Amino acid sequence: MAADEIRGEVQGSAPVPLSVLDLVMVSSGRTATDALRTSVKLARLAESRGFHRYWVAEHHSMPGVASSSPAVILAHLAAHTERVRLGSGGVMLPNHAPLVIAEQFGTLEAMAPGRIDLGLGRAPGTDGATAAALRRTDLNEGADDFPEQLAELTRFLDDDFPDGHPYRRIHAIPGPIQSTTPGGVQSPHRPPLWLLGSSGFSARLAGMLGLPFAFAHHFSARNTIPALDLYRESFRPSAVLDRPYALIGVSALATDEEKEARRQVMSGALSMIRLRTGRPGLIPTPEETEAYEFSALEREFADSWLADVIHGTPDEVRAGLDDLQKRTGADELMITSNAPGMEVRLRSFELIADAYGLPAF
Repeated sequence: MAADEIRGEVQGSAPVPLSVLDLVMVSSGRTATDALRTSVKLARLAESRGFHRYWVAEHHSMPGVASSSPAVILAHLAAHTERVRLGSGGVMLPNHAPLVIAEQFGTLEAMAPGRIDLGLGRAPGTDGATAAALRRTDLNEGADDFPEQLAELTRFLDDDFPDGHPYRRIHAIPGPIQSTTPGGVQSPHRPPLWLLGSSGFSARLAGMLGLPFAFAHHFSARNTIPALDLYRESFRPSAVLDRPYALIGVSALATDEEKEARRQVMSGALSMIRLRTGRPGLIPTPEETEAYEFSALEREFADSWLADVIHGTPDEVRAGLDDLQKRTGADELMITSNAPGMEVRLRSFELIADAYGLPAF
């Protein structure tokens, strides 16, 4: 697997490659259809402005997040883009049979050859009851089995179960077996694997396996540097990478005026408060947020949450991203916008691209 399928190319004056994480957020007064149309616009914008990759995250049972089926969304985005890398940030592997994921991403690779990433997480991407409904098994059992599930998925992707294995004659299609079948001309290439995490477990596993690692700084900022240190300390060179490659997800929103940025991201803070207190819903509008009466505890949570959201004018956001990259040593920054307004999110990525002088393709 070529390293450049993982390592991006720096554009403009950015310190590292910049990418996009899409949660397909549904705000008050909008539909999932609206959110998905915005995702297409944002993916096209990312491609046209030199963002390296565009990932979609798996979530379930959250009215304000319409990304329950990353593979379906990625297929749609593949049909509307030509160059930008597309991937999962991530697929929650314990929710699925490894063969199903191998088939889904083999199909995506056939649709968009050389452009697909398969990012994997071990968290449920939802609450425990929903995870049980998805998995039909004990929640902890799925998490504990993650290394074994990962190994099985890798075997399906590479089509290399050893002789005598019960799955030796089972093949993920599309996949490498088609290139070795008489008359076959199917490419044996498969999507590169990434491990995702918000703690040390996947960091250590990614390092031991020599895989690229993506850390969820946008909701676990206190663990970022310890996890990245653990990944780098644990890293063993592999056929995939000769040295560590770590990406971090970061919430960032740029607006023309600093006050407007604060107004927009407060909606994301309120949405998170509702989620953490068992009241998930659509992403509230700024007007709804301004009318909401925050308790003292909720105000404290919002302030703490927003301390890790880089927001303000384009110059302020650029300075914040530069500082974050310098502090963490991240090899790539993957930006997610924390605002309900669809046009606001699109405008934010344009402003960030302009702030770094990213090219217009």
